[in-house]
Amino acid sequence: MRYDFDTVLDRRHTHSLKWDHCRSQFGLDDVIPMWVADMDFAAPPAVVEAVARRAAHGAYGYVLVPESFWESAIAWLRKRHGWVVDRRWLARSPGVVPALSLCVNAFTQPGDSVIVQTPVYYPFFRAVENNGRRLVRNPLVVVGGQYRMDLADLERKIDASTRLVILCSPHNPVGRVWTREELERFGEVCVRRDLVVLSDEIHMDLTLHGQRHVPLATISPDLAARTLACVAPSKTFNVAGLSMSLVIASNPALLARYTAQFDAAGLIIASLFGTVALEAAYRGGEEWLDQLLEYLAANVDFTDRFIRERIPSLRFVRPEGTYLALIDCRQLGMKQAELDDFFLRSAGVYFDSGPWFGDELAGFERINLACPRSTLTEALERIERAVRDRT
Repeated sequence: MRYDFDTVLDRRHTHSLKWDHCRSQFGLDDVIPMWVADMDFAAPPAVVEAVARRAAHGAYGYVLVPESFWESAIAWLRKRHGWVVDRRWLARSPGVVPALSLCVNAFTQPGDSVIVQTPVYYPFFRAVENNGRRLVRNPLVVVGGQYRMDLADLERKIDASTRLVILCSPHNPVGRVWTREELERFGEVCVRRDLVVLSDEIHMDLTLHGQRHVPLATISPDLAARTLACVAPSKTFNVAGLSMSLVIASNPALLARYTAQFDAAGLIIASLFGTVALEAAYRGGEEWLDQLLEYLAANVDFTDRFIRERIPSLRFVRPEGTYLALIDCRQLGMKQAELDDFFLRSAGVYFDSGPWFGDELAGFERINLACPRSTLTEALERIERAVRDRT
């Protein structure tokens, strides 16, 4: 069966954060949103049908999470990533972002240091600072045009107050799929310096052009014993609004500290439709995902070629994973506020502003490529015209 990723799904006036934000925030209707990380594709038919069947029942009370829910996740992780996970290692969260704050509170005390590798998904900052912890930035470095970890800087910034480091793997927004060797060297530092690692692996299924994701906990037993991984079907299958993710830790002491925070926050009752969607996605969404990855890889290639050939004053940073990418706009010579406003009001395209992810991305924008090719083409053509008219 061939799945259709070309048909435009009209999401306006559906209370979509992605599509209705510009109208509510700026009073603008004719804007193509290429920002927040959800896709402009319907979820896999297996998910849509499972949710519709459950909705047709008519009663939406509290839900018990069945064993088949956990079994579906275990089977998925083993088949797609070679990660053999025991049921006793698994816990729930309503999302990866809540899990970040729960883990910060579980493994640090107010005033402790938490290290993040910037530029990075900006809720990392909030999870640390909103909970009274000290944010320590370990910036990535660009070597040969590729973002890499600066482990020497990481070592220098670990002190007696450092308890936790948060890893983004695959990395949002720079699009790196970390190699096993890179993760081994990162893990060696964490083990030697006795850090707990919170590994956000929400984009683990979204690797492109032959890249392979390596779950951090599979690197070594010593590293697994200090790692909590956050995974979810939300980015993979476009079900973020159904609020369901998993936390994985093979060390029972770590998992117990997480679940104590989870219980204290009153999160015991699961999302009914999130429970249904996770199992349906992991059991029936694999072929859909394989075709999606082909489509996303083609969108990356299309964007790369379009910008090189038709908007050479911009530079596209090709991602190895995720459906997100960076555009280097520094040659336009604008300050960030002017740049953001230029794309919004002159081009009619709305991006995530680069500095949201860290000061390292001043002059950059993050683009979401998970849309039909026709939408992507129109957005790029709008940018082309706006840049041409400005010069």
